[in-house]
Amino acid sequence: MIRKQCQSAAWGTRFLRLCAVILSASLAYAGSPKIAKDLVGARPSDRVNVIIQFTQAPTARHHQMVLNRGGQLKYDLGLVKSGAYSVPASALAALANDPAIAHISLDHTVRTTVDSSTTLDYAIQTINGNYATSRGLDGTGIGVAVIDSGIDDVNDLHNANGNFRVVYSQNFTGDGTGSAGDQYGHGTHVAGIIGGNGMHSSGSQYFANIHGVAPNVNLINLRVLDQNGVGTDSAVIAAINQAIHLKNIYNIKVINLSLGRGVFESYTKDPLCNAVEQATKAGIVVVVAAGNNGRNNAAGTTGYGTISAPGNDPYVITVGAMNTMGTPSRGDDQIASYSSKGPTLFDHVVKPDLVAPGNRIISLYSSGLTLNQIFPGNEIPYSLYQVNGNSGASDTYYRLSGTSMAAPMVSGTVALMLQQNPSLNPYQVKARLMKTASKVFPTSSTVVDPVTGISYTSQYDLFTVGAGYLDIQAALSNTDVANGNVFSPTAAFTTDSSGNVTVSLNTGDSVWNKSVVWGTSVVWGTNVLVNGSSVVWGSSVCWGSSTTQAYSVLWGSSVVWGSSVVWGTSQQDAVESLNITIHGEN
Repeated sequence: MIRKQCQSAAWGTRFLRLCAVILSASLAYAGSPKIAKDLVGARPSDRVNVIIQFTQAPTARHHQMVLNRGGQLKYDLGLVKSGAYSVPASALAALANDPAIAHISLDHTVRTTVDSSTTLDYAIQTINGNYATSRGLDGTGIGVAVIDSGIDDVNDLHNANGNFRVVYSQNFTGDGTGSAGDQYGHGTHVAGIIGGNGMHSSGSQYFANIHGVAPNVNLINLRVLDQNGVGTDSAVIAAINQAIHLKNIYNIKVINLSLGRGVFESYTKDPLCNAVEQATKAGIVVVVAAGNNGRNNAAGTTGYGTISAPGNDPYVITVGAMNTMGTPSRGDDQIASYSSKGPTLFDHVVKPDLVAPGNRIISLYSSGLTLNQIFPGNEIPYSLYQVNGNSGASDTYYRLSGTSMAAPMVSGTVALMLQQNPSLNPYQVKARLMKTASKVFPTSSTVVDPVTGISYTSQYDLFTVGAGYLDIQAALSNTDVANGNVFSPTAAFTTDSSGNVTVSLNTGDSVWNKSVVWGTSVVWGTNVLVNGSSVVWGSSVCWGSSTTQAYSVLWGSSVVWGSSVVWGTSQQDAVESLNITIHGEN
């Protein structure tokens, strides 16, 4: 249980540790402000993979300028006024001095966000997904771009006529194979959550039908992760650019990004964040996994501040993971202890935006792929869904956990919403999902890892569950149409003695500033204030009677709020723990 101890010696130690991290980071960085801090320290003889952002979309002249300094062009990323290059580290300073260059970032490694245990997951029932079936909604005609490790040709991704519903495939990994097939196993699992139709578990010989949220949606397969589930920023940006290019051809309305990496700079400078913003502006809803670092206590902040990029961007819908506890009732559900928490590093954006089932989710796989080799016991037995089935391993269905599994729950829901009402724009979709999300949670929950014996306690505050728990029926039944932008708000720490946290509503044409839409009551407990008269999500909603203790501990007077604060974990810890395997219940 988190208790009020912000003034304790333990918190003093944590504060000093945070200050030490901040100080060491600032001392290590003495280069140009145009060069990202994680590039400083590279040996001049090293070659580094970077993304160079220009003041305009790059032309051949811009690329040649980099090539003249020993660079090699990997991708033209005109979408974000950038190019991806391999360059000598010794050339960075000179490149940064060129007025045509706005910023130089490391071309970071991105990874999947998964975990590896047998009961049905009941995810569709928990989020009221059967309501869509009753309304005749199945995602028909909507295109969802899955930017992941590829999608294999499995029966549950065919339509009633036998046609494969993956309507376009492309490989961005640069592995030389040209194949967009799944070599890792993650992308196929994600695709099944979005659009599997349960063909392999339909008929009198089955007592459970395992299907996705939008079982007739079209899928656009953009492979960016290799056989180990690893890719790069530049590959993801190139895939996003292609999704925008193909938008009208395949009616792409949604991009699913069940991947991420550490946050190394403000989202305003991050080219990966820039890319997801461009997709949103192009009319595509971008759904991103929050990350699996909720158990990371490297800086003594109980997993807060661990949202991964590009889930830290205020434009996108960032999704955390819930555990259905193996029942169809939502009443006993708990947050998955590994689900990353906000606020975001550097910018303090309130994330996640909402949560969805992500623990022990059953979906599609092909045997022999890397994930299947790493977790060979995750195939579910035939007896779990087949009449007179044996204990043998299914050759179709497989179980994975992580925010990677929660994000496609939301992507499938968005497909249903846009099938029902194609005129909704990304902001209206996001606002409707957040407003209609269920806001009934316990005050806290605790799980014990049976392998390590470590106890993890989660508080149900806006930095853990966002606006609430995905509810498909509520989202499809709602008719509110937001008029304005729906950027995730930011958090600010007050300097008075109360230790309040203020949720700062974005200025300008923002939905959260319109009290006529959201009401005038305070949300999230008496110790959390909304900056202004409007309410962010729902009317007269309070997150339980004791959740303020989480704020008292985590946002007390010892916390430093500033543009350079490293909040919750070091950058290296964030990267190394992204591919963490979670043992135990959740």
